[in-house]
Amino acid sequence: MLNRIHHIAIICSDYEASKEFYTTVLGLDILNETYRSERSSYKLDLALNGQYVVELFSFPNPPERPTRPEATGLRHLAFEVDALETIITHLSRYNIACEPIRTDEITGKRFTFTTDPDDLPIEFYER
Repeated sequence: MLNRIHHIAIICSDYEASKEFYTTVLGLDILNETYRSERSSYKLDLALNGQYVVELFSFPNPPERPTRPEATGLRHLAFEVDALETIITHLSRYNIACEPIRTDEITGKRFTFTTDPDDLPIEFYER
């Protein structure tokens, strides 16, 4: 039936700020960028290690996220990393803070959170 997750779609309020965060800060690669004039909207297809993973959309005046992170719907976006200290140091170069490192009580693995420009929680989970 299902093979894999194809992509995750994110609607942003400031397209350029989100594009900068996901490409320059997180290092996702641009596969395709399309401006749809009939919708006054950008669609940016992004890849991680050559695999299409995120669609970034801009729409005029999207509603804000109601709560953080326990709103109905997507709770957070998680990326696997080799070492938390490496991503925390990298993000700090962009003045992006992370929460204190925690340990998953079920798996024993370490993780931390930050947010994207629209306060979407982003988790970094250590391999």
